[in-house]
Amino acid sequence: MSEEPKAPKPNIRNRIEDWFSDLAGLIYENRIKTLVFAAAFAALFIVQLPKITVDTSTEGFLHDDDPALLQYNDFRERFGRDGMIIIALKPPNVFDREFLKKLESLHRDLRDHTPHLEDITSLINARNTRGEKDEIIVEDFLETWPETDADMERLKKRALENVMYENMLLSEDAGFTTIVIQSRSYSAPGAGAPGEGLSDEDMGDFSDDDFEEAGASETKGPPAPGGEKTFLTDAENSEIVRAVEAIVKRHDLGDTEIYIAGPPVLTDFLKRTMLEDMRKFMAIVVFTIAVFLFVMFRRISGVFAPLFVVLLSLVCAVGLMAGSGVALKLPTQILPSFILAVGVGDSVHILVIFFRRFDESGDKKAAIEHALGHSGLAILMTTLTTAGGFLSFSTADVAPLGDLGLFAAAGVFLALFYTLILLPALLSLIPIKPRARRPGKKAGAPFSDRLLNKVANVSIRRPGAVLIVSTVLIVASIAGAAQIVIWHNPMKWLPDTSAARLANEKIDFELKGTTNLEVILDTGRENGLHDPDFLNRLEESAKKFDSWRSDKVSAGKAWSITTVLKETHQALHGNDPAFYAVPQNRDLAAQEFLLFENSGSDDLEDFTDSQFSMARLTIKVPFINALDYHSFIETVEAHFTKTFPDADIAITGLVPLLVRVITSAIRSMIRSYGYAFLAITLLMVLLIGRLRIGLVSMIPNLAPIVVTLGIMGWAGIKMDLFSMLVGSIAIGLAVDDTIHFMHNFRRYFEESGDAARAVTQTLLTTGRAMLVTTCVLSIGFFAFMFSDMNNLFLFGFLTGITIFMALLSDYFIAPALMIVLNRKKETSP
Repeated sequence: MSEEPKAPKPNIRNRIEDWFSDLAGLIYENRIKTLVFAAAFAALFIVQLPKITVDTSTEGFLHDDDPALLQYNDFRERFGRDGMIIIALKPPNVFDREFLKKLESLHRDLRDHTPHLEDITSLINARNTRGEKDEIIVEDFLETWPETDADMERLKKRALENVMYENMLLSEDAGFTTIVIQSRSYSAPGAGAPGEGLSDEDMGDFSDDDFEEAGASETKGPPAPGGEKTFLTDAENSEIVRAVEAIVKRHDLGDTEIYIAGPPVLTDFLKRTMLEDMRKFMAIVVFTIAVFLFVMFRRISGVFAPLFVVLLSLVCAVGLMAGSGVALKLPTQILPSFILAVGVGDSVHILVIFFRRFDESGDKKAAIEHALGHSGLAILMTTLTTAGGFLSFSTADVAPLGDLGLFAAAGVFLALFYTLILLPALLSLIPIKPRARRPGKKAGAPFSDRLLNKVANVSIRRPGAVLIVSTVLIVASIAGAAQIVIWHNPMKWLPDTSAARLANEKIDFELKGTTNLEVILDTGRENGLHDPDFLNRLEESAKKFDSWRSDKVSAGKAWSITTVLKETHQALHGNDPAFYAVPQNRDLAAQEFLLFENSGSDDLEDFTDSQFSMARLTIKVPFINALDYHSFIETVEAHFTKTFPDADIAITGLVPLLVRVITSAIRSMIRSYGYAFLAITLLMVLLIGRLRIGLVSMIPNLAPIVVTLGIMGWAGIKMDLFSMLVGSIAIGLAVDDTIHFMHNFRRYFEESGDAARAVTQTLLTTGRAMLVTTCVLSIGFFAFMFSDMNNLFLFGFLTGITIFMALLSDYFIAPALMIVLNRKKETSP
């Protein structure tokens, strides 16, 4: 008696598909409980939403424990905030009594009503050090107002002779004068509360009543005691900028040209634009998704269910971010649009199969089970690959890139969770009627079927030609990619016509800079700055970098404590310009420092500590490509290390932070590209189950990225912090369609053993969903082209075309590869 042959054991892929079918059946039977569970889970994140914060500062690009940021924080604690607001004024004549009266009125208004003010300097109160008999007097430059034309000429002569005023308070031709505003380093008590940066006040205009009230409660000095000291928040920075803009606006300055610039203004502009753009992008993406869903399914349920699922996923992802205490930053502004565009793809792949089976059978439960069993594994794998692409950012040295990686991955996992759990429950509850086929008309969309048939025929009949053309295109793209230039200048992100950018460029040109590089020298001994030898070296260093010129960087000014000392020395010698020099006697230097302190001025606090053991030297530079600063910083560091071998040297300020951001980004992107490639390749091999085909399947994933890099190189598009993201984002998204193609191709090929037939069946089924998800994804990124920001425009364009080319790659290259690789198997007996 012979035993009957045992049925072959299902492989792990079939087991997983059966598990998804069983899950669908369980959800169908417990749909109300499932909805309650999904709602309770979502509530955990929704309650965190009010805690969301915004940070668009340069410091926000670095992790809290980054050595460069720790050094910068130490500098701010000692010497205050180095990022100044600069108001540049170009009247018909600076040295005109009527203009100076207007300048005084504006100066006093700003002094009295600018919140969080630390200091304000203009020609009205600029330091004027002079000697009278044996006494040193430190007074305001306009302590005495000129009464006659002769007085005005003497005043002008005195201003032009003061080297500290040049390129600080006066342009070299005296056509411009400035008001320089320094805010406090520390936040006011209670600031930084949840929701900062997202309130209506933050987005609205700053009214007169607002700054009157703010000014009444703010006085110069350290933060009030009590509570933990934190640096000035993004919301407070915006409050300052809005107040300054409103105060300037209400003053009638006649024919005077007005320019307001500086790092705080740039930070505020980026924040305002980011929040406005996010709302714009989300509206475009939601509308696009709704249109494509309706065109594809022609059912309200086919629009409502996936939109509800993906919007809930987005809300939960943002809630998770808020609850984690992570601020919304410039790179992470793409998160909402990304989650919407990517998350809806999972629902589309399930709904395509669900509606097809439901229309055929009329059995909703069976259709839901079939849809999850058919597509569940594929969307699980696409989620893993997309998340893998983004998780490659999680170790980035640039903080918001790490945040983007973590929370984008969390967002796609949330979208997967709600697609697998909530979508079946919604489908089971929503009343849906099966559609009967019209007599004589085939199911589906005839035009799309004809189009996809033609696409399939190209790869089936001429796979060699497809692969040759693709190879030529890739080689040409590699040649173009070799010409890419890396660039990081946040000022160039702004629109060419924006007031903030025009003002910054004007001040950079006329006053030779709007930002600073700071050098801190620690002698390690009390009164180390009394040493004439040290002071002489410090003075020579200031002179060297005051006139520094190179092919990339031109310094606008350099100054240190020796400036104060020279002014004092001259004043004590009858105001004779011949004595504008550093005293060459230690006791005399100490005495002159003491006399200056006793004059009532606190200006020495800007240059040294209370023990006279540390010296600060500031170099003023314009906003340029951060990488161009790199060699300049190396030159500065080498000079001070050689000139002051007995002192500890620290190079800090906003300029080194900008350099740190872009160099860290380059390292992080190289690392993340490698991680993403390895992780996705491994997942592809596991899904397909064959090493060779798994490796080959990476070709259609990498091809669109290489072509995009080639376009950048040939078109002269510079690679910045945002365009660096394109590759890692694109590989995580491009692989999704490849997974769906390979998953279904393998299914159909195992059934028929005919590669050509399997390609055609794959494109006629999952190919339609791939087309829709690609359109939604690409338009989701093309939406960034509606931004006024140049960097976002290019990011959206490059990512959008990369995703579209990924579809073409999966429509042509992937089928051609499968035809070539499976020819031998088909012909073998």
